[in-house]
Amino acid sequence: MEMLRQVASRQRSKRLIDEEIAVVTAAPSAAPKRDAIEILVAWSIVGLFVIACSAAVYTMETILMPVALAIVIGIVLGRAADSLARFGLPPIMGGLLLAVFFALGLSAIVNTLLGPLSDLAQQAPRLAESVMERLLPFIERFEWGRLALARGAGEDAMADTVIKNAGPMLGLVVAGLTPALVQTLIFLAALGFFLLGRLQLRRALILAFTSRESRLNTIRIMNAIEEALARYFSIASLVYLALGVVTMLIALIGGLAVPLLWGLFAFVSSFIPYLGVTAMTAGLLVGGLMTHETILLIVAPAAAFFVVHLAMENLVMPAILGNRLEVNPFLVFLAIMFWTWMWGAVGAMLALPLSLIAMAIVEEMREQPSERQLPG
Repeated sequence: MEMLRQVASRQRSKRLIDEEIAVVTAAPSAAPKRDAIEILVAWSIVGLFVIACSAAVYTMETILMPVALAIVIGIVLGRAADSLARFGLPPIMGGLLLAVFFALGLSAIVNTLLGPLSDLAQQAPRLAESVMERLLPFIERFEWGRLALARGAGEDAMADTVIKNAGPMLGLVVAGLTPALVQTLIFLAALGFFLLGRLQLRRALILAFTSRESRLNTIRIMNAIEEALARYFSIASLVYLALGVVTMLIALIGGLAVPLLWGLFAFVSSFIPYLGVTAMTAGLLVGGLMTHETILLIVAPAAAFFVVHLAMENLVMPAILGNRLEVNPFLVFLAIMFWTWMWGAVGAMLALPLSLIAMAIVEEMREQPSERQLPG
């Protein structure tokens, strides 16, 4: 009997062990499916997080906008400083030297534009009255124009309205100069400190990850971002410089005053998508209106600039940049609208660089090569 009990006990133990092994080795059960309410709650949390981040970015515009611009420009200048290191110049010194040249160039552009803009502000009421005097005869040529004037208070009242509104508009511009000055100082300080600590910051980001695979991914992402921004800004600067020269010739042939200033305006404004070309075309149209009498000569400079800019943006730039930096135009448009709403004209200028940064990160995270190697 004792022997039978021992045999039965061993059989029960063996059976329990087999059951435990079967439980361990069995395939894991499928995760329970999440219902629609749970998915809705999860996406709602994500949406609230995005809204909170957007509100924070919008509220901290005074600080975040110049810092973001400084980081983008600093990445480009840092890449150029690494190229200068081949000639024996340390990257930190090369970056600071390029930053000084950039600041001097920016100061020269501001000083060049400041004088004409000041004169324009002083003569704004007279110019507005002159524009209305020249514009009203063209409006009266059309039936709808005559009806609109008849419904209004007359030509004199319309001109008076434009002149009265010119002062408040200039007041708004002057009120925005002080924040712009503060943001410029923040930008210059952030640019200098970023270039001084760029290599240390890069090393800290790499060492923040523990695994070799993550560190290699970080190096690849940073190199892709630097390459994309450097390629875009170098090519865009050359293309927009050519556009500025062509615009100067258009202004010279069109009989506009100070052709060099028009070319400089075209070069600077081209870095602001949509808004820049719109402001430049409107400016050339007003300049033609102040210079010529016939409608063909008035419209010719603005039309010529618009056609040239359209060809360069849609033919020359994509052909030179290539497919690697090609971004969906609709996504670019949404990015421009979003960042313009957030940060104004500077946001519009940063929209494409920020889109290139996001695209570089997504592309590098999506690519999974079979064997990871150090980038070289």
